Amino acid sequence: MQIAIDGPSGSGKSTIAKMLSQKAGIVYMDTGALYRASGLFAIRMGTNLEDEAAIKGIIDKMRLEIKYIDGEQRTFLNGEDVTNAVRADEVGLAASAVGRFEFVRERVVSFIRDTASKQSVVMDGRDIGTVVLPNADVKIFLTASVDIRTRRRCVELAALLGHDVDYDTIFAQIEQRDYQDMNRKIAPLKKADDAVEIDAAHLTKEEVVDKILEIDAVTHFLKNEGDDE
Repeated sequence: MQIAIDGPSGSGKSTIAKMLSQKAGIVYMDTGALYRASGLFAIRMGTNLEDEAAIKGIIDKMRLEIKYIDGEQRTFLNGEDVTNAVRADEVGLAASAVGRFEFVRERVVSFIRDTASKQSVVMDGRDIGTVVLPNADVKIFLTASVDIRTRRRCVELAALLGHDVDYDTIFAQIEQRDYQDMNRKIAPLKKADDAVEIDAAHLTKEEVVDKILEIDAVTHFLKNEGDDE
């Protein structure tokens, strides 16, 4: 069973995917963390994020790996656990920048597809249903306004950092990320033709998950899994 959840930055994709994986009893794979690890690698190497040739020159030195520890995905970059480090906003922007390059995406997508071919998965990202897993059993496109996504991100960062963050700064960062993701030449952010669109602006996380669980393909899968047991 392959479930693809796409949508813009801050729409709640990762949270929904994790909750869904727990309820459906299948593995959650944080694909965004892999692109973020690529961005982090470029930052640490001191590479110009706009220089395609420079990024191509270092990509072979990058080694990605994921491990599931206590039921949670941990992302490793060249042997180092960078699960927390990749969440920084500057890393997110770097991920969007290097993710424009086809050779970076090919490297990450190959890793993702190999993993998904071996087990049932829930994945979230920006091109999972359109490019990475075009034959996924279920495709979701999760949306919310920039304002809603900014407010949620501000609350999240305030809790993480222990102090308030500037709304306008976060709003601008999210707008920039949206523009980069929707206008990149390779695998731009867009809704797959056969995806179910869910506007999460005025829904709780639980309500979003319930909507996905009510989709026929998911219901059928869970029923069969239960029958097998």
